[in-house]
Amino acid sequence: MPSTPESAPARDPRPLGRQILALAVPALGALVAEPLFLLADTAIIGRLGVEELAGAALGITVMHTVTGLMIFLAYSTTPAVARFVGAGRLSRALAAGRDGLWLAVMLGAVLAFAGLAFGEQLLLSMGSSGGMQVHAWSYLLWSLPGVPAILLVFAAVGMLRGLQDTKTPLVVAAVGFGANIVLNLILVHPLGLGTAGAAIGTSIAQWGMAITYLVMLLPRMRAAGVPLGVDPIALRQAASVGSWMMLRTVSLRAAIVATVLVATDLGTHTLAAHQVAFTIFSTLAFVLDALAIAAQALIGKELGASRVSQAKAMTRTMIRWGLGFGVITGGLIALAAPFAPVLFTPDERVAAGITAALLVMAVAQPLAGFVFVLDGVLMGAGDVRYLAVAGLVNLAVYLPLLWWIAGAGFTGAEAIVWLWSGFAVVFMGARGVTLGVRAYGERWMVPGEHR
Repeated sequence: MPSTPESAPARDPRPLGRQILALAVPALGALVAEPLFLLADTAIIGRLGVEELAGAALGITVMHTVTGLMIFLAYSTTPAVARFVGAGRLSRALAAGRDGLWLAVMLGAVLAFAGLAFGEQLLLSMGSSGGMQVHAWSYLLWSLPGVPAILLVFAAVGMLRGLQDTKTPLVVAAVGFGANIVLNLILVHPLGLGTAGAAIGTSIAQWGMAITYLVMLLPRMRAAGVPLGVDPIALRQAASVGSWMMLRTVSLRAAIVATVLVATDLGTHTLAAHQVAFTIFSTLAFVLDALAIAAQALIGKELGASRVSQAKAMTRTMIRWGLGFGVITGGLIALAAPFAPVLFTPDERVAAGITAALLVMAVAQPLAGFVFVLDGVLMGAGDVRYLAVAGLVNLAVYLPLLWWIAGAGFTGAEAIVWLWSGFAVVFMGARGVTLGVRAYGERWMVPGEHR
């Protein structure tokens, strides 16, 4: 027998633009927290020496890859919680968040023990040796205790986003980042713990953030009568949704890695230009990803409240916002393209490649805005199976083109133009088609508290 809602879902009286900004602006600040943690570690360790920095770079790469794949904990928790919020079922929303937290704890423990068992050999297989290997393993080893905390933070942030709160994660991330810098400076230099000190400081800061979220969320669950223990059935459902989301993330990572491999084959200058261009692309992606997060929370809430017409209207508005931000960022990139390379390299060939890549990127930014927003819309609707399958389709379209580019003998600026045309136009275009076709129909708009 279906239960009655705890309270009638109310429509937010604010204009849609204000709703989007209220969620997107704080989300943007919180999004940069994890890259800032890694950046702080890199800057502080860089004062120790070349071997320490090179070793830490390998350890950071492993951590960044693993935690990047686990971001689905946030992206799958947000729509599940938001649906129940829209349906007026706060206790069910909090229970969905609890399931995400338990999944994070379990996955974090598995990954930490796997890192302890296989991490050293993994670093060796990546080419570390001698003193660099010592520092790489030291950093990774002392980062492993923080893995469950990082995943807990992902799930907690996803839960709060579903509850339509992106301000709290911003505050916690800002405090955590500040604490991380202070701890690392003390542990690395005055106490002389080296790369291990940087990892220990970051792990402590991550656990501080995780505990802060638990202190906030557990009393809310108790007050709503939500059991804190594991619900095996709900946990399996959360893991099922998460596995589809992880498959989507893996397909994106595979496309990025394949692009880097082809850039490597095209020569040192092309690889260097691509690295700078992709860093700029990733930085601007935070803005578009913030819109996607707002879309997840708002669409999930509206579908949970069975307001399908409002969800349609929101989708149209968010597409316009995505395209608009894409035009703005594209224009800024185009203006900066002739001048920005001097900030990154004195080499004229690399600078010419960066300019060429940025011009292609500028033209494709509206497409990127369209893709990011629709990705968030379909995540918010819980359409995770389609997103996973579409990711594999997009990869199947992109990889043959990359193979052709690798073997076509392109050099100089021509090589980087083809590479970025493949990534920013063909791959993102394939994503735009698969997402647009789905969003154009109505099969993804399943109303009610359950999908």
